[in-house]
Amino acid sequence: MNSQIRFLMCAPEHYDVDYVINPWMEGNIHKSSQDRAKEQWQNLYQILKSNAIVDLVKPEKGWPDMVFTANAGLVLGDNVVLSRFLHKERQGEEPYFKKWFEEKGYSVYELPKDLPFEGAGDALLDREGRWLWAGYGFRSELDSHPYLAKWLDIEVLSLRLIDERFYHLDTCFCPLANGYLLYYPGAFDSYSNRLIEMRVAPEKRIAIAEADAVNFACNTVNIDHIVVMNKASEILKARLGEAGFLVLETPLTEFLKAGGAAKCLTLRVTEPVQEDLHANIYVESRIIRLEGHLLDSGLINRALDLIIDKGGSFQVLNFDLGEQRQSTSSAEVRISAPHHDVMEEILSLLIDLGAVNLPEDERDAKLEPVILHGVAPDDFYVSTIYPTEVRINGEWIKVQNQRMDGAIAISQTSDGLLARCKVLRDLEVGERVVVDTQGIRTIRKPESREKRNTEEFSFMSAGVSSERRVELIVEQVAWELRKIRDAGGRVVVTAGPVVIHTGGGEHLSRLIREGYVQALLGGNAIAVHDMEQSMLGTSLGVDMKRGVSVRGGHRHHLKVINTVRRYGSIAKAVEAGVVKSGVMYECVKNNIPFSLAGSIRDDGPLPDTQMDLIKAQAEYAELIRGAEMILMFSSMLHSIGVGNMTPAGVKMVCVDINPAVVTKLSDRGSIESTGVVTDVGLFLSLLIQQLDKLTSPYRVKATK
Repeated sequence: MNSQIRFLMCAPEHYDVDYVINPWMEGNIHKSSQDRAKEQWQNLYQILKSNAIVDLVKPEKGWPDMVFTANAGLVLGDNVVLSRFLHKERQGEEPYFKKWFEEKGYSVYELPKDLPFEGAGDALLDREGRWLWAGYGFRSELDSHPYLAKWLDIEVLSLRLIDERFYHLDTCFCPLANGYLLYYPGAFDSYSNRLIEMRVAPEKRIAIAEADAVNFACNTVNIDHIVVMNKASEILKARLGEAGFLVLETPLTEFLKAGGAAKCLTLRVTEPVQEDLHANIYVESRIIRLEGHLLDSGLINRALDLIIDKGGSFQVLNFDLGEQRQSTSSAEVRISAPHHDVMEEILSLLIDLGAVNLPEDERDAKLEPVILHGVAPDDFYVSTIYPTEVRINGEWIKVQNQRMDGAIAISQTSDGLLARCKVLRDLEVGERVVVDTQGIRTIRKPESREKRNTEEFSFMSAGVSSERRVELIVEQVAWELRKIRDAGGRVVVTAGPVVIHTGGGEHLSRLIREGYVQALLGGNAIAVHDMEQSMLGTSLGVDMKRGVSVRGGHRHHLKVINTVRRYGSIAKAVEAGVVKSGVMYECVKNNIPFSLAGSIRDDGPLPDTQMDLIKAQAEYAELIRGAEMILMFSSMLHSIGVGNMTPAGVKMVCVDINPAVVTKLSDRGSIESTGVVTDVGLFLSLLIQQLDKLTSPYRVKATK
């Protein structure tokens, strides 16, 4: 006995590959056999007619893809949401499908003309009627999903497609009877895969390999326990058999040339309604405003790419282009995301770019109290390096102590409300912490292309490359160092022991001696090996002049540590004449503060090494305060730590032979930072040479 399930099909009287609107069509223009296509369609038709009811819609000349009736619309009960095709090549099908549905008595809903949605190709009902899976990313817009939820009164789960080969949801996803799901995980982003795994039990998920996916094994027609598809591997047929399904294969290769197979060629028009289930939609929409030199800075492109990359969609509502070259532009953009969590991630990143959340302009930041010392509320806003303001009681308050990866704590003082970035461990009971992204904005300079091109560090902006001419970067650093020094500014150096091993110690010492460095940050090792070179002429037991290992040299660093410990501190060893040169010597002699942060691997350690990590972080933060430039020389641990503590606006140069280190620093997103992949000893040598070429002399201020 045939199932009462009913399908709509359209004979391929006019089918051909006439254009390219998906990857499968490329190279297949007019290469489909009309006779073979009719034969394959007829075979599918007979299989379905033997197991269900099949209705036909009249094919219309000039619309070759009308054969793919899955895209006619989405049917649930007596309601149908008509498709709004993205490409003009298919838009002419809409009135013919609309006429068919109306003649059959369906209530037809039509989306706005500028909102693409391609029917049951991108919207598939769970076979138990519990919810609707809705795809977006290529042919259908996320903003169509709230309409589906409202009109069909059903919960909608949004899935983002990321592989252009699987441009419709039904090409890689097929809900089956009894709660099973046939799908290709590689077609979806990570959030969508998590959503699938949350909703479908592991034993019900049938994840297929790419080899089956490209044969459109997911583009399957399911009639009770029968699955009809183009082709399946033996492994897949066995897995479906174990789940109680009978696999019927019928070749549809001619239709694969246009990017479709069994499911694309059919539309199920008898979808049962679960009366006890109702609409639920998780899609969120917000409107943001961006201001600045949006085009020539590339800001608008970065913002829109970010929205898409993170799983959202957008609509540019207004774009006001500056009339003059130096004029700023503004844009209002409507963002949609499949879930609140995704929206918060997108907004956090957009806030980093300087975006303002328009509806929240008139709303204060959300605050929740700290109820356990050192623990922030859930969903706390994670701070960035950029100057930030929060809106409280209708006023924007500047956040103090700006840094990356902290929480924004609000406290009441005698001078009024105070907003501060704090690391989690420093949060105190009674403080309130900013949560969510409401009422937050960052202050970004609206720089034009011309301004950036005249800035000293313009060519070094937020990039990493081992192919850059190191000499050019050295020239810029030298010029900036001289300018900061002569103006009485602050430069902080973070350095690792590689500086000493590569022969850069003498150059760093000179920078300190000549007033280019106002603070030194590092670990136990740089101080140990610097003093080892001063006292014994070796570093890691290697003679620095001859480049050969010294007998017993592996013990040299321990002897140095022991000697300094005997004197009680590095300063006392210098004053006693035990340490007569080097980086630490120059720091002591020139009253340059330094902080040595210890670690579990340290030998000794030196008496100056701070083994309390929290105290060391506090010392680092204090020495960084007010810095105009930070030079990071071959120390992954300390460079990344310093980078997280440093607000935007501070020029940062990270020099390391390991690209991973400079990439990590570049990823913080500051336009004032750059990474140089090169030998640090060479870099320092070139830097000293370049400083010697500069003409403005260093003048020590006379003391009264």
